[in-house]
Amino acid sequence: MENITFNHIYTLGNIVFENELYKHFHYPEMLVRYDSNFIEFKTMPSIDEFKAAFTYLRDYHKRHGQSHVKFTFPENQKPPEEFLEYLNDNDFLYGYNELYVIQPNQFPRLKDDPDINITPVTSENLDAFLTLQYTFDEEFGDEFAKQKVALHQRNFKDEKIMQLLAYYKGLPAGSVDIIISEDTAEIDQLSVLESMQRKGIGGQLQKFVMDHFPQKTVILVADGNDTPREMYLKQNYQYVGFEYECIKVFDS
Repeated sequence: MENITFNHIYTLGNIVFENELYKHFHYPEMLVRYDSNFIEFKTMPSIDEFKAAFTYLRDYHKRHGQSHVKFTFPENQKPPEEFLEYLNDNDFLYGYNELYVIQPNQFPRLKDDPDINITPVTSENLDAFLTLQYTFDEEFGDEFAKQKVALHQRNFKDEKIMQLLAYYKGLPAGSVDIIISEDTAEIDQLSVLESMQRKGIGGQLQKFVMDHFPQKTVILVADGNDTPREMYLKQNYQYVGFEYECIKVFDS
């Protein structure tokens, strides 16, 4: 298996500034998306270096009407305890994500379920897909949900992204984006309606990916504190690394 790292994970955004310490990603099409507007540290910064990067990003985001800052730290490096204490003392939220990989033939054999139908998104079912996405995202606010729908519309036209829609007994119930590269297929934004969970829909969405990309390494990122990571381990995914991040949101 190729040595998969967080560098294989797709980042939606443009590098607008880079130096020896960090890269600055910016995505003007969706300024409220934290994962597209952030600084990625190449090496672990000192607290003073972090303060300088914070001032730079905060000023940049203010000029663009953005009310957050986000930073990611080098892969497989936990910030020192004094650094974490500084983040706590200054009202940053911090945590870590975990990277998982699997070869499709290692995924558990699942039987087809006649109640579940997985289909790629086309012009015929795009509206149903977008309506479902709005349902998933409206808890973060109406404006965010509307901008996310516009992002899904852009992704629909992107040849590198396959969008899947899951139906349960004929009703839209779940979805996932597959980001396709030469060697990998990345599972992104796997979501199932709360009322439709524990019916095997998530497993069938993953099975579709394994069946359609048998020669690629399948990869995904999971929140290090969320329970889905336990499911991935049971499904034979391999844990390969972690990445710390921190976020701070301002009133304006």
